[in-house]
Amino acid sequence: MAVLPARPLLFATGDEAYVADRVLRTWTTPDGADPGWADEITGALQPGERVIGALSFAAGAPGIFHQVVGSERPLRSPVTPHRDRTYDVREFPTAAAYADMVRAVLAKIEAGVVRKVVIGRCLDVTSDPPLEPAEVIDRLLVTRPGRYVFSVPLTESLDGGPLLVGASPELLVSREGDRISCTPLAGSVPRSPDPDEDARRASALRESDKDLAEHAFVVDAIVHALKEVCVDVEPPTGPTLLATDTVWHLASPITARLEDPATGPSALRLAQMLHPTPAVGGVPAAAAAAAIADLEGDLRAYFAGCVGWVDRTGDGVFAITIRAAVIDGPRMRLFAGAGIVAGSDPDSEVRETGAKLETMTKVAGLA
Repeated sequence: MAVLPARPLLFATGDEAYVADRVLRTWTTPDGADPGWADEITGALQPGERVIGALSFAAGAPGIFHQVVGSERPLRSPVTPHRDRTYDVREFPTAAAYADMVRAVLAKIEAGVVRKVVIGRCLDVTSDPPLEPAEVIDRLLVTRPGRYVFSVPLTESLDGGPLLVGASPELLVSREGDRISCTPLAGSVPRSPDPDEDARRASALRESDKDLAEHAFVVDAIVHALKEVCVDVEPPTGPTLLATDTVWHLASPITARLEDPATGPSALRLAQMLHPTPAVGGVPAAAAAAAIADLEGDLRAYFAGCVGWVDRTGDGVFAITIRAAVIDGPRMRLFAGAGIVAGSDPDSEVRETGAKLETMTKVAGLA
């Protein structure tokens, strides 16, 4: 196995990861929604270069991309044992306060203000000795709790500061030539260690009217956005089941085609157009964003944003920034959210977000 840098800059999709060897420039903007910014970045790339980076959740919030040269490398190895550490863990809001937030969303739904809102909560973990980013990424690459593994510095300095890491199961958008793919996830249930109960939960999710309605919001929004710039947009007839280490999801692979890849939007521009989908925001979008800001405050930043890469041809891959953490010295912050619709149960949403948080607590050695 190739040795990872102490603070790797990478994005992995399959058995190999694209690892940056050298950063040529870091692009930042106070407005990640500016379409001209995406075009400027792709226009500056030379053969053999790409940018790897992230867009944050809220409209008008920062984006950061690192222009790099690197290569695809196999990085699988046996899982190394966790080091002995002590952890101080703080949850916010508490489980009880989060349940109250869910009730507040349900009241907004009943009043007709919103139809769906994704609301989240965090864990702050302080470890001694500090977690090593390369150790966390190594375990994510080996265990693959999500298909898309990433490590992106959130400042221009690669030697220190916050580092966004994770293993997302959700494809926001990929572009390869004229082929466009999206696989939104919405509607979830925690998995069970008992095989029979796990199968029962998966079957119940597939038949859940509440979860199917939540999922349909997301598929409809993505299909509508793709039809603005693509042809041959093909949503599936219904969702399938996708399993991660801790959660069952409803998933809908969607395909489309660019009529002319040379003039069509790049993967980064497509990510800007699609994000945030109702899988991380809500319906209607503006009212849901207002509810999130009111109830969560400033928890998200880059959480529930998107992370990925694009090259000079416009091809690239972007995943939703879930099952993620920000590591900054001895501190690590985790975030997980759940989609609230009519019929949601506050206690069930507490359990769902707890299961989603387990992905990163496991690789950090807490679980």
